[in-house]
Amino acid sequence: MTFRISAKNKQIIIYGVSLALLLLLLKWLEWHFIIINHAFEIYAGAIAVVFTGLGIWLAIKLIKPKVKTVIIEKQVFAGVDFVLNEAEFKRLRLSPRELEVLQLMADGLSNQQIAERLFVSLNTIKTHTSNLFLKMEVERRTQAIEMAKRLGLIP
Repeated sequence: MTFRISAKNKQIIIYGVSLALLLLLLKWLEWHFIIINHAFEIYAGAIAVVFTGLGIWLAIKLIKPKVKTVIIEKQVFAGVDFVLNEAEFKRLRLSPRELEVLQLMADGLSNQQIAERLFVSLNTIKTHTSNLFLKMEVERRTQAIEMAKRLGLIP
């Protein structure tokens, strides 16, 4: 099967292709003139799109929390049958008053409240607390309480 294109069909095809090329050229020129005539608007729009994207990115970065939450599970020492660990009590060389202050700290009392409860001055409680920290080799009340519970000095 062979196709023969007649002279009339050749003219129609050439005319159709030339019209298509002319239409393509006109569309290209139209876009070219649009770009030239509206260059400022196109550049302004492009800049607006860039800054909008930058703003969205920055907002996402600022909203993210910077602190990672870490859950720490600790053993809870709760016993009705509490027995003082005499060996640790002697090893740390704690006085009975220091042990009493440590227990009241564990109960959540402030230095002022402990002083009022024991009928001593605030400076005396601060001295006992400082001695406890030195003997137990800790820096904070929470560390002292945790260590005391772990060593069996307080319930």
